[in-house]
Amino acid sequence: MANRRFTVRAVYDDEAGVFYTQSDIVGLHVEAQSLEEVEDLVLSLAPDLIVANHLTKPDLMGRSLADFIPMIVFERPALA
Repeated sequence: MANRRFTVRAVYDDEAGVFYTQSDIVGLHVEAQSLEEVEDLVLSLAPDLIVANHLTKPDLMGRSLADFIPMIVFERPALA
């Protein structure tokens, strides 16, 4: 797996009154009323999406489980 670091940024939409995510994890699109809900959803959905959308058969050959543990960086918005 070439990329083991993924970034998920939470953004607040003033007009809609919700938080949503911007991410380099294919398929991860989260929207919720609270930042805590967004973070919980990201932590539950992101690992499966990384396995489904970012790993290939060659990635799996001859590797240990530790090789597949990604770093997921969750960036909270700066709130005034």
